[in-house]
Amino acid sequence: MTEISPSDSVLSALVGDSSEPAESVSPVNSAASAQTVRASRLELLQNVEMGVTAELGRTRMTVRELLSLAPGMVVELNRAAGSPIDLYVNGTLIARGEVVVIDEEFGVRISEIVGPDSERGGQ
Repeated sequence: MTEISPSDSVLSALVGDSSEPAESVSPVNSAASAQTVRASRLELLQNVEMGVTAELGRTRMTVRELLSLAPGMVVELNRAAGSPIDLYVNGTLIARGEVVVIDEEFGVRISEIVGPDSERGGQ
């Protein structure tokens, strides 16, 4: 498994981008201290497991339609085959990519890291 270094936009979405140091420091050391505080926060979080969801698409159904679902039925989604899927961490959109198959299991090849304020329109 290849380890990928997260981008600043992903880290900001997950950790928050606090520009204020945890304690009062002189202006000369302010930037260095803020960087140290941020590095310490990231170090604490690096082994925390987070829920990751890959979303193929969405649809809306009535209760009647839900109750009539049976094996073999197909539920149509709002995206075309081959469209990028969204990757969420704890409900926050962080990336888009394409579905791949690796040793008979699904995976996602990341094609775009998304900023914390991005959201796919129409959902």
